[in-house]
Amino acid sequence: MAKLYFQYSTMNAGKSTLLLQASYNYRERGMDTYLITAKLDDRAGAGRIASRIGIGDEADTFEENEDMFAKIEARLKDGPLACIFIDEAQFLTKDQVWQLARVVDDLKVPVMAYGLRVDFQGNLFPGSAALLALADEMREVRTICHCGKKATMVVRMSENGMVLTEGAQVDIGGNERYVSLCRKHWREATGGC
Repeated sequence: MAKLYFQYSTMNAGKSTLLLQASYNYRERGMDTYLITAKLDDRAGAGRIASRIGIGDEADTFEENEDMFAKIEARLKDGPLACIFIDEAQFLTKDQVWQLARVVDDLKVPVMAYGLRVDFQGNLFPGSAALLALADEMREVRTICHCGKKATMVVRMSENGMVLTEGAQVDIGGNERYVSLCRKHWREATGGC
């Protein structure tokens, strides 16, 4: 039975590593997968999913106004898919998450989405909010704060190492821009709540 899965975390928890490993497992058994990532995040190169530990794979990309159901339905004309993997799922729109739910329900193909739950201000991303509402199964991918507690929040850093509390929700970056923290240390760093 096909399901919509959402695996979420904060930055640097290994979501892309898990995605690539799961896709590899399918392919090793002769089953085809379809990897898709956000076009706006090209840190690993255009149309590429990569992990901090050095593994990566080519992927198709999605944009904000793209119909995910139509995209996947068109891809299925090339042959069956065992699973669809979405990286950077926080950048999906609410409509796109509903389209992925239709892929699961109507096309009977499982969709595994991986993404951030909250932004640097502690707010849900629209794609993540929709996935939390619609996913059949969810799993938190855990990482740790510098204190050893589970990190659930992230801070954005300026070029000179200062914690930023204002700005656009989306600002692409990696370890040089974002630090994962537990809620207590996030509050201390941002002066929040």
